Amino acid sequence: MCDNLRIRRHKVFDGIAERGKTSTGWFFGFKLHVIINHLGEILNFRLTPGNTDDRKPLPELIKDLSGCLYADKGYLSASLKQQLKTMGINLITNFAQEYKIPEKA
Repeated sequence: MCDNLRIRRHKVFDGIAERGKTSTGWFFGFKLHVIINHLGEILNFRLTPGNTDDRKPLPELIKDLSGCLYADKGYLSASLKQQLKTMGINLITNFAQEYKIPEKA
């Protein structure tokens, strides 16, 4: 939305946009959460303030869906994986991040 130096002066989305952090650094604005199918078609989406945890809108996004859900490391959570499993969703994330892989001797 805007550079971090101008957050206090930004008035267009005052009270709506928030400061968030990604793997590349801090930002001020919104997050777009999108669920797509294997053909790249949008099935559902949500726009949230930048400080919203990626996992929070997920249960509402996948309502009425089933099968496999591929997600990045922002969705790593054993409890979320179990919750989605009861909803008929198999959450697949980066295996190396989710489980400790023993190093080869």
